[in-house]
Amino acid sequence: MAVYTEIGDDELRDFAALYDIGEVLSCKGIAEGVENSNFLLTTARGNFILTLYEKRVARADLPFFIALMDHLAHQGVACPTPVRARDGEALRELCGRPAAIVTFLNGMWPRRIDASHCAGIGGALARLHLAGRSFAMVRPNDLGPAGWRRLYEACRERAGELQPHLAAELGDELAFLEAAWPRDLPTGIIHADLFPDNVFFRDHELSGLIDFYFACTDFLAYDIAICLNAWCFEPDGSFNVTKARLLVGHYRAARPLDPAELALLPLLARGSALRFLLTRLYDWLNQTAGALVRPKDPTEYLKKLRFHRGIAGPSAYGIDD
Repeated sequence: MAVYTEIGDDELRDFAALYDIGEVLSCKGIAEGVENSNFLLTTARGNFILTLYEKRVARADLPFFIALMDHLAHQGVACPTPVRARDGEALRELCGRPAAIVTFLNGMWPRRIDASHCAGIGGALARLHLAGRSFAMVRPNDLGPAGWRRLYEACRERAGELQPHLAAELGDELAFLEAAWPRDLPTGIIHADLFPDNVFFRDHELSGLIDFYFACTDFLAYDIAICLNAWCFEPDGSFNVTKARLLVGHYRAARPLDPAELALLPLLARGSALRFLLTRLYDWLNQTAGALVRPKDPTEYLKKLRFHRGIAGPSAYGIDD
């Protein structure tokens, strides 16, 4: 989440008047994240999240995201529910951007991740995947291997500004992953961005998942790999096998993994690390002047990528076959 576009008072009042949410009492920008402009909207009827869609979110994809949140909420997944205006529409335009209001979830994302958080996210991810089986819409992952190639080419000439010889290292990694990437693993709806700041907890109990704007149709095990990278590394860069064992174990308790999914977790984690390294590198090289946003450190994922290169199988993550 972030703020790229400011909203005038009159524009906000006119927009909110289209909904049955009561008088606007306050609207505060949310600085975390990097993709869209997000605001905590407080009205006479409670709190909501107002999002203006920017950057990598294509207008054509928005009906998919809105329908998916509706579907998951009705399947019992704790996630924001789109608020529809009086005319029944959930998507509108504000300040020249596509915009939507969604319900507010109580809880806080964990600043310091412990084992209970990893157990919770493993079970929640499996339930999301199971709920997604009955969702009819499909959206290809535009940040899969083909998207990594586009990002790499956009960053290649300036990658050395982050680290010397980085372009060559990333080029070699990308070529390897393009050749080795699997084609026949179980596929379904994935979140694709389930970082700690997209998961809320209350007293260590998971209370909700947010930010579905990278959700797509892809390998289910790739979503697990994203979570291994996001949840199981310590601040000093070491990998915590206890956290990984709990995350994957609680996932498997709800949705068993087949042998190929387990065997390919190191490769999928390597691909996940490259994906977030490249998007962070692109954002670091192309910062928006004046935006209320903090670009994330690309080197965090460079270190994770190098770690995964040395992993031969899931047992090195503490995961039993």
